[in-house]
This record gives sequence, C-alpha cells and structure tokens, in this order.
Amino acid sequence: MKENSFDDDRELLSLLNKGDKKGFDAIFHKYYQPLCGYAYKFVCLEDVEEIVQDVLLWVWENHSSFYVKSSLQSYLYRSVYMRCINRIEQNMAKQRIETVYWERYLSHGMETADDYQTEELLNRIRIAINRLPEKYREAFVLHRFQDLSYKEIAARLNVSPKTVDYRIQQALKLLREDLREYFPLLLLLCHFVREGSIN
Repeated sequence: MKENSFDDDRELLSLLNKGDKKGFDAIFHKYYQPLCGYAYKFVCLEDVEEIVQDVLLWVWENHSSFYVKSSLQSYLYRSVYMRCINRIEQNMAKQRIETVYWERYLSHGMETADDYQTEELLNRIRIAINRLPEKYREAFVLHRFQDLSYKEIAARLNVSPKTVDYRIQQALKLLREDLREYFPLLLLLCHFVREGSIN
C-alpha cells in the first residue's frame, strides 16, 4: 500500500463522516476485494461477500458517528476477522443444536419405527449422496463417514484444505435442499453408516 494511504483514508473518513456518498464509494472500491480475500482465509466462499458487505454497510449506516483510533485499514480488517469468527461459532452452535434435537428424536421417535421405515430413510439418504457431483461427494464421504480432517482429505486428494472446505459446504448445501426434512438426521446417522453402505 502506498505511503500516503493513511492520509488518503483520513480524507475519505472526513467525507464519510459528512455523509458524502462518494467518500463511502471510494472506501468500498478500495477495500472490498482485499477484505474478501482476507475473509476467505477463515470462512467458505458463500459467507465471504455477506460478511464484508455487512461490515461496509455498517460503516455507512453509522457514518456520522464513525471513528477509528488507529487506521481505517486496521479497523476494517479487524471487523471482518471478528465477524468471521462469529460466523464459525454460529455454524458450530447450529450443528450442536441440530445434533441434540435429532439425538432426542432418535431415542424417542425412532424407537417406534420399524425396520422398513428405517431402511427407507437410509435409502433416501444414499440416493441423495450418490446424486452429488463426484468431487463434492468424495470430500463429503471422507469427512463424514471416514472422519478425516480437512487437512487429511486435502493431502489425499492433492488439493488445498480451502478447496476441501468449499466442496463439503457445497455438498451440504445440495443435501439440505434434497433432504430438507431429514438433513439434521443425516449428519447424525453419518456416525453410524459405513462408507460401503452408500455406494
């Protein structure tokens, strides 16, 4: 970044505080892509733009009282980082809640299910997984059924952990659409169904 960048940012902040849309537009164009690249180090591609846009939108909505102690650049990167961490924690909490819910469902509702109903459910899950694009299915199976970490999967498939994360997120997205009413149960059953049973 050029030496007078800090001075440039101070001028842009001055315009922003006055509600000058051109000042905000300049900030947006200057930092949007770099912030997206930074966020992608922590979260999947689908979350990146939403997080960065939320940060920049918050800056605009609070322009009259917006103030930074250090530099605009530091503030924006720190804000994006914190939102990425929050998103990761939210996703983990959601998975925990879904798992608890379906554990209770399995311990109560599934007690009355006969073998035919259980097999029918497993068949629907097998079909949905087999319909996934090959690369998505491969990463999903290795992670959910063989319990491999993203790093281990990346080494096996000769791709980056970030690519593994993207493929698994896409697989989960497609499965959510295909198995709306059964999706949380799918995640729980993955612990009990062996890889061979979905082929």
